[in-house]
Amino acid sequence: VGDRSVGGMLQGRLLLAWVAAVLLAAGWAKAAGTDGDHASSSGGSSHTNNWAVLVCASRYWFNYRHIANTLSIYRSVKRLGIPDSNIILMLADDMACNPRNPRPATVFNNAKQHINVYGDDIEVDYRGYEVTVENFIRVLTGRLDSSVPRSKRLLSDDRSNVLVYMTGHGGDGFLKFQDAEEISNAELAAAFQQMWQMQRYNELLFIIDTCQAESMSRLFYSPNIIGVGSSSVGEDSLSHHPDSSIGVHIIDRWTYYALEFLEKMSGSSKATLSEFFAYFKTMPVKSTPVIRTDLFRRDLNKVLVTDFFGSVRSIEVLSNWTVGQSASDDMELDGELFGDEGTKTEDSVGSEGAGKGGGRVLSPQDHLDIVKAEETESPLYDLTPGASLMALVLTITVICVSAVYQSLN
Repeated sequence: VGDRSVGGMLQGRLLLAWVAAVLLAAGWAKAAGTDGDHASSSGGSSHTNNWAVLVCASRYWFNYRHIANTLSIYRSVKRLGIPDSNIILMLADDMACNPRNPRPATVFNNAKQHINVYGDDIEVDYRGYEVTVENFIRVLTGRLDSSVPRSKRLLSDDRSNVLVYMTGHGGDGFLKFQDAEEISNAELAAAFQQMWQMQRYNELLFIIDTCQAESMSRLFYSPNIIGVGSSSVGEDSLSHHPDSSIGVHIIDRWTYYALEFLEKMSGSSKATLSEFFAYFKTMPVKSTPVIRTDLFRRDLNKVLVTDFFGSVRSIEVLSNWTVGQSASDDMELDGELFGDEGTKTEDSVGSEGAGKGGGRVLSPQDHLDIVKAEETESPLYDLTPGASLMALVLTITVICVSAVYQSLN
């Protein structure tokens, strides 16, 4: 009886030890997962590149304002540093070349014609009937045919902050594309979840200027997303003012005041998203903008507007280099980035006029991406936190079962 009592006590202690070890391993795995998160402990973003997907889903002349909305955001993100190579611009119609336009090759968002948002170096990636729900979702998820050029692809990664801006005619839970089809809030939420699972963004800012805009972010469930709607469910998103010379309204209210705020900024501005959103409360938007932040991990008071509307130029020092990388590889890269005498060429990427075509000069970010791509060697035992946890639990289980068996025999 004494032996059985001792054996039972031993089994109980071993069981408690096993449970404690499992809890410890679970805590370790959670900590390891947290370490993999790219958020800075100081509240700042640790993203290394910026992308923007800007969509006007409306066509026809009477929807001139939706084109002006999209081009207003396009102008702002370019001016604040995001190059055309990192912008996907989708315009369902071409108002600049419309025969009704009394000022060809221009699009203005103000009746006084203060700013030509069409500009001189616009690069439209998807135009006319290319602007479809299918193409939009394929751009977000990267599921494009191999024949699609790089200039029409969202080449983001897990260190990318992505701005997605949409405008057009919407309703409760949908946005129309060219009066022919619509994207639902469920489809949009699923696309963003695929992006997260495929590591296609670090943080994502979704903005939509349409009627009942709040409904489009209502079903989001992916981490690190901010959802912004120009109007609440049941409300219309109103236009700002007409231009009598063209006979239509030329911009919507929310985007008009967004541009007004952004025009006061520079690439080095320290304005925060909290200040940006608060600005609309002081303006006659005539609708109720709704901000959804429950999925976002950072304090908006510490999130810079330029974290999404601007472009960072972060350079990371990589400690591990691919074995066998020759000095000539570095010289070749330096030769593309710099001139023969070591001075940067005039059309280095990062300027506003940088294009997406082949033969362009490499930017510092391109240089970093190439270096990362060449680091293909991985550690021999590079286990994920989940695999490491499983291995640890199995090891402890085997040890405990073995000890119990020995105590009984």
